[in-house]
Amino acid sequence: MRVIETELPGVLLIEPDVYRDERGWFIESYSYKAFKQFGIDIVFVQDNHSYSKKRWTLRGIHFQNNPMAQSKLVRCTRGKILDVVVDLRKGSPTYKKWIMVELSEDNKRMLFIPKGFGHAFLTLTDDVEVQYKVDEYYSKEYDRSIRWNDPEISIDWPVKDPILSEKDRNAPFLKDSDCNFIYRGEIP
Repeated sequence: MRVIETELPGVLLIEPDVYRDERGWFIESYSYKAFKQFGIDIVFVQDNHSYSKKRWTLRGIHFQNNPMAQSKLVRCTRGKILDVVVDLRKGSPTYKKWIMVELSEDNKRMLFIPKGFGHAFLTLTDDVEVQYKVDEYYSKEYDRSIRWNDPEISIDWPVKDPILSEKDRNAPFLKDSDCNFIYRGEIP
């Protein structure tokens, strides 16, 4: 397994070892022991699985406010996506900065996203499945979104008119959000 630090401290790109033979392939997609060696010492409590029928479907920017904030381990198991992470911690040196990483069934990469960050993804193919682990249960009360095309964040999406849910279409801009993440000098 190879772990690559990104421009956002605490956000890690993970490339698992892939064992291939004439039958196909095998990866170890999660091991508490292995992840702990790379500083990911959390307990995941819920697995989520989403399916998007059409290319250019955009989901996000999503997060849960404190005290129900979630760390996520995201992977694309069918198709291909652009996965986006945004630092939403007020006072952080990388506040409002974002990264974009391609995750696909072919590259088998995963992205670890700590608490304090927003998450979104755009499908690059039809029939996309994304699976992710979280370390806090879903909470409707603390569930939040920020508008996908917020000018303060300025994500460089490769599509101008994505397929959106009503929730994402009507999400507030960051300036109108009640996002409660505060940077306290720590690396997540």
